[in-house]
Amino acid sequence: MDQGWILKIYLEAENVHGMEKGGRFMYILKYRYHLTCALSCAFSLPALVIGLGVESSHAAQSTAETTTAPRPRHIKLSGHAGTGTAQSTAQSKTQSTGHAALPSSEPEVLKVSTAHNVSRGSQQAVSRKTMDIYVPGTSPLAVLANTTPGVSFASDDPFGLDTVANTLYIRGFNQSQIGATLDGIPMGDQGFQQYNGLDINEAEIQDNIAGMQLSQGGGALSTPSTTNLGGALTYRTSDPDEVAGGRVSQTFGSNHTFRTFARVDSGKLNASGTRFYASYARTDNNLWKGYGDQLAQQVNFKLVQPFHDVGKVTAIFDWSELDQYNYMAESLNMLKTLGGNLNYLYPNYAEAYAAAQGIYSSNIQKLGNVQDESSATYNDAGQKQRNFLSALIAEFHLTPRLTEKTILYAHVSSGNYEMEEAIPSPNGSPMSQYVGHMGMRRIGGIQSFEYDIASNHIQAGFWYENNWNSFPARLYSEPLLGQGQPISSMGPYVNPYTTEFDDEYNTNTFQFFLQDTYHILHNLTVSAGFRSMLQTTHGGASYNNAAYTGASALPRGNLTAADAFLPHFSMNYNFLRHHELYFDIAENMRAYTYYPWNMPNGGAWTDANQQVFNETKNSLRPERTWDYIVGYRYNAKHLSATVDFYHVDYYNRLVSTEAGNIFQPYSTFTNAGKETMNGADVSVTFRPVKGLEIFNSFSYNDAQYEGGIEYEGQYVSLKGKHQVAYPKFMYKTNATYTYKNASATFSATYTGRRPLSYVNDTYVPAYWLANLSATYNFGHIGFAKNLKVNFGVYNLFNMTYVGGMGIEGYPLSGDYPTLFVGAPRQYFGTVSAQF
Repeated sequence: MDQGWILKIYLEAENVHGMEKGGRFMYILKYRYHLTCALSCAFSLPALVIGLGVESSHAAQSTAETTTAPRPRHIKLSGHAGTGTAQSTAQSKTQSTGHAALPSSEPEVLKVSTAHNVSRGSQQAVSRKTMDIYVPGTSPLAVLANTTPGVSFASDDPFGLDTVANTLYIRGFNQSQIGATLDGIPMGDQGFQQYNGLDINEAEIQDNIAGMQLSQGGGALSTPSTTNLGGALTYRTSDPDEVAGGRVSQTFGSNHTFRTFARVDSGKLNASGTRFYASYARTDNNLWKGYGDQLAQQVNFKLVQPFHDVGKVTAIFDWSELDQYNYMAESLNMLKTLGGNLNYLYPNYAEAYAAAQGIYSSNIQKLGNVQDESSATYNDAGQKQRNFLSALIAEFHLTPRLTEKTILYAHVSSGNYEMEEAIPSPNGSPMSQYVGHMGMRRIGGIQSFEYDIASNHIQAGFWYENNWNSFPARLYSEPLLGQGQPISSMGPYVNPYTTEFDDEYNTNTFQFFLQDTYHILHNLTVSAGFRSMLQTTHGGASYNNAAYTGASALPRGNLTAADAFLPHFSMNYNFLRHHELYFDIAENMRAYTYYPWNMPNGGAWTDANQQVFNETKNSLRPERTWDYIVGYRYNAKHLSATVDFYHVDYYNRLVSTEAGNIFQPYSTFTNAGKETMNGADVSVTFRPVKGLEIFNSFSYNDAQYEGGIEYEGQYVSLKGKHQVAYPKFMYKTNATYTYKNASATFSATYTGRRPLSYVNDTYVPAYWLANLSATYNFGHIGFAKNLKVNFGVYNLFNMTYVGGMGIEGYPLSGDYPTLFVGAPRQYFGTVSAQF
């Protein structure tokens, strides 16, 4: 180590608030050494656990040998779930950056809050207490949508766990156009069949999420994301408990739903505060229509090693497995003619066999067009996915004014996406099973710093990631009718007779940010900064079987999205007690999507062939937005209210128009020019008496295209047409009443009609969706603490409605089978306890 640097720390240690000579210097050196050892085994969990276990004994010894001295001034993060008051400046810094502040006066223990449930500025927060109102295992996206204005979430299952059908929109931006992080780890694109990230439902068990925060508009500059156009979602997991114990819950419900959750906390293992938890969740339920089930299993492990008052190191390991029979995507015509219970034909192999030959039953012929007839007669579809995510997070105070945060992470996923296709097999069967074998590996690191000087809080950092993924698409023979069982959606998949194509991509991403938050007055704060982003993707088809793809050459090449200066400005002014004014202005850019060749909404590499890709590449530009938000918030004991207005200028709007059936679509990927969005969100929470809380919100969004697209050789103007899939109006209401150990919640959401086609000649109807839940806490009974029972009803009024939409893209005009029918009324009961 450089001697000058050592001397600097030594002198600083002598003068920090009367600290004993050299004490802090020796402590920092000792723990920098052990941190280096820990970082060297970042992605080897056994070595990591062993290394930190050894470190614990060193830490305990160091604590005994070192005299405790007064600490530098820092704010301890503490709190509890539920509604609170406005946050301190230090607490808001922690929210925006993820850096944990350290204790100011308590010995040897790093404490991080699990609350952070108060909204601030253009940020909306959801606490663990709010999430506990819902049926255990409910997707955090569903909770966010029910409690946050401007957010729309819909699916085809009551838990919201079906990644195929899930559709999230935040003020007109879908799940592929927002940023997402989990404990600071970038989660990438949150759409189906992830190519550069991991869906939150597969990354973390819902019971372990301590809270989530939505930054609407520009999102935080520090968010490591290349997809953020209109906001960012930040998820925080709970830390291990300081006292040994555990918790269990068991849910039963409709369609043989059976969900189990168990977690064990070690408590403090030694004087240094080493602690961990290990948890497991298993959710299994039958489809509510048709044949098949959906099974999800998850393991979460988290270890925290405090380092006196200097910082902490956190190790994370997550595993998940998803085996899922899919629901069928329908068109409006299919829904109207054959009803919402239509699903894949399996196990009726004979009808699927005949349909593959163009012979449809009289019932199917009622649909009246080939597109819907072929889409309604597929045998089956399903997916299997495995995910591994590990990370090492180090947070340290380098000086009294300077903190750092280091995140190293690795993510590996593999999956099989299966569907039956009317492609003749070599054995004479008119059908083949198509399976896309996805593989992905992400490795990355984030380094950020925060520095306080005078009235300035300066933040800077960078992020690098390498992502490799592949998608070989193979065909497997189905048996002749009466000569064996068809291949199951869940496999096994053996002996393919050919490979249709094989896509491979290698992507490098670099991002830098710099921001200064200046406290002009104690109640007036302004922030200004920028981020730089560079992403280069090389790849495409490494193999093409022209006999099956119909193209002599599939797309392959390079695309780079780059900008050195994406500015962000914001202001918060608490001009009176309980009153806050804020604005936020930001420019954002989204890097290019690189989905496999046959995927709708997949970007330039899904063009029909190499020639089209080359032509598209010359005119293609990354999507950009300028986001403007101005708002007012009032927060008091009996009333909380928020009103904000937003405007978005959306440039280089890239759209994909679809035709054909759902498994053999014809995609056109093009630049639709500019889109303009104007909207407002109003929410009021009223607490008239103790225990009663009533929430109401109204959202308005007017998103209109201003350009047009080339379609089949002709220019089609979209000027004045509203954006597909997002409603113009939404209304939400929630009422919760708590009396002693009992509580009950009623919630209802109105979602206005949504355009299905780009020219707005077809719409998905508006609908109401209501839910009900009730909980009773029996308290301490025997060895069980907080023994609770919960009863929930999903879709209380049993409405038939279209939930998720867009999995197969959107048509230029007319109808298209890209809609998922929401689940009917469902009942759930849960018993949970702590020990």
